[in-house]
Amino acid sequence: MISRTWSRKSIAFCVAVAVLSVYSMVALATPQKASGELSVSGQVAVNGQAAISGATIFSDSVIATAAGSTATISLGKMGRVELFPNSSVKLSFAEGNISGALDAGRVQVSTLAGNSAIVTAKDGAAVADASQASTFMVDIECGNMIVASQAGQVELRAGGKAKAVAAGTSESAGTPQPGTRCTRLTKPDSFGHLSGGALAALLLAAGGAVAAAIFATNHDDTLQFGGNITVVSPTK
Repeated sequence: MISRTWSRKSIAFCVAVAVLSVYSMVALATPQKASGELSVSGQVAVNGQAAISGATIFSDSVIATAAGSTATISLGKMGRVELFPNSSVKLSFAEGNISGALDAGRVQVSTLAGNSAIVTAKDGAAVADASQASTFMVDIECGNMIVASQAGQVELRAGGKAKAVAAGTSESAGTPQPGTRCTRLTKPDSFGHLSGGALAALLLAAGGAVAAAIFATNHDDTLQFGGNITVVSPTK
């Protein structure tokens, strides 16, 4: 009897180990979903829900900022995305690629070498080559599309044509709406009709992004922000 009891226990134990092994292999074989980490200032929503710094952002999420608010999404070795006030973008990403569909406002994208990036709007698309690190801003606040580059190889593709946007310059597509800052200026500057204050903000923000990218390159290529982790599910 004792022998049979131990035999049954041994068999049950072996079965349990086998089941656990199968579940472990399935879990390891399942592709892990790419994610980013959110850092906010002011009021920011992810998929329509209020979000806080430290929230986890998944691909295909819609991030929106209120007036006077900003959001930064750190994507680790890929780079990062920054939203300015009154902006909305659907952000998608996977290994080696970042893409955003900009619906309102301004967004700045910084990538590390080996990662491509594209931001689309109604008037065209801004495309950054993966051959080198890049930092560029896309602005649709005026109703048209303005692409300003700080570093890297960036193109504005619109109307079947591609315009190279060299570092320190900008290109535009579409027509600005009457009454916006783009139509009020009498002496447009080289950054897509940005005012002096807006241009200064662009340069400061872009400079910070480049510094962060350089820091990431020298520290395991990661860009991280502190905070507690809150998971926000993407929209279906």
